[in-house]
Amino acid sequence: MGSASSVYRVIYLDVDGRIQKVVFSRFCSPYDIKELFCTALGIPRNTTLSLLDSTGAMVSIDPTIVKWYEFELFCVVPSYTFLPTDKEELFQNVLTQVAEQFSRAFKINELETEVTNRLVMLEKRVELEGMKVEEIEKCHSDIKKLREEMASMNNSHFLDDKKKLTPRRDVPSYPKYHLSQETVEALRHPTFDVWQWEPNEMLSCLEHMYNDLDLVKGFNMNPITLKRWLLCIHDNYQVNPFHNFRHCFCVTQMMYSMICLCSLQEIFTQVDILILMTAAVCHDLQHPGYNNTYQINARTELAVRYNDISPLENHHCAVAFQIFSQPDCNIFSTFDPEAFKQIRQGINTLILATDMARHGEILDSFKHKVDSFDFSDEEHVTCLKMVLIKCCDISNEVRPMEVAEPWVDCLLEEYFMQSDREKAESLPVAPFMDREKVTKPTAQIGFIKFVLIPMFETVMKLFPQIEEVMIQPLRESRDRYEELKQIDDAMNEVRHICLCLIVFFEDTSASCYV
Repeated sequence: MGSASSVYRVIYLDVDGRIQKVVFSRFCSPYDIKELFCTALGIPRNTTLSLLDSTGAMVSIDPTIVKWYEFELFCVVPSYTFLPTDKEELFQNVLTQVAEQFSRAFKINELETEVTNRLVMLEKRVELEGMKVEEIEKCHSDIKKLREEMASMNNSHFLDDKKKLTPRRDVPSYPKYHLSQETVEALRHPTFDVWQWEPNEMLSCLEHMYNDLDLVKGFNMNPITLKRWLLCIHDNYQVNPFHNFRHCFCVTQMMYSMICLCSLQEIFTQVDILILMTAAVCHDLQHPGYNNTYQINARTELAVRYNDISPLENHHCAVAFQIFSQPDCNIFSTFDPEAFKQIRQGINTLILATDMARHGEILDSFKHKVDSFDFSDEEHVTCLKMVLIKCCDISNEVRPMEVAEPWVDCLLEEYFMQSDREKAESLPVAPFMDREKVTKPTAQIGFIKFVLIPMFETVMKLFPQIEEVMIQPLRESRDRYEELKQIDDAMNEVRHICLCLIVFFEDTSASCYV
């Protein structure tokens, strides 16, 4: 999960026959390393140095020394020691060196010239095109109107699009993949790498899960209907950075792994297992990539239709059962009306539970039941199923780091798209979605500490076997992000010090000319 030792480098110097150990961060500049060497030799910090390896060859002073000379003993030779005789001359030389360093680093003069030139070009362009203030305001008004029309289209096009809800007739249109025994076994574990698979392969894996749990034979499902339904599900997930078909597969595979890990088939009825799996498959159908807060603040058609009450989750439920209403996609066709009503109610309850606005309410309810949990109590079982789908929906950090971390990037990309749009439409922006305020570590630490770990630890009271494979990875992920945040804070402190130095030396330089 990463450690502090990977941040530091160690080198050994021969100082007058004495071996001196020098430790520095891999983020140090060559200038910082030279100052360390000067301190080790007890000479002025601005002394010019030469670094020699055991063969007498000169070596570049930079943080990659250790990589190429891991066990080398180096000799540092001062080439020239600056011994000023006059304090004013020394001060002036220090100022000159610092000014040169910052000039090279920031190229302030060049940047200022470039910005000035661009401003001049823009001013000329405005003059040449003869745009008056009234015309500019009209352009702004037209752009705003166009944005509003596009926003309306983006949020309403999927409400009336019946084409995607029509089942495909060309089944089987995706090849039947033969899953290796290794893949079949890997599917049963939370460590499964969901990034290795193409959509058709993920569809085959979903089909395997339904067969492996005996849902196809047990409920006499038509295999072709199952294929058509899965294809229609795939077609009704949007191409979003995060809320897409791969996320659907990810959540469903985690549900499948929890069923296997916790032996839920020995506790729940097969109808309950069918509800858990199907709710996971359908839980984000036609997600537009903008959350409930945006829907409500922007007064979209979804928010108006569902009275600002879980508009997205209600829409996911509606789309799911619009698909089931197609005879060629109805995997529940063998159930009698009363049984179908029970399944519909169960799936809707679980999908609606994925609204994070209800997180505290649902978890508190489960905490009150868990210490005296009764698997024969329907209310207790329903509450557990709601918590299970919530766990699966936000379970990415349970997975190995190389699988989990890309999901954070995808989620932040979707968050930034929303916050950019909210700013453009003058809507409130959540701080955790603002690209100018959030970082990967800050986004994850609080979520893991205060949402994920407490929820999974509560489930652990019923299923202790999840601690090693689910909760321990969460703790390690929390520690890793806290370490990254410490590094970020340290780098920010260095930047702050550098800015203070710039101001100090600018003020000092100005006073020298007075």
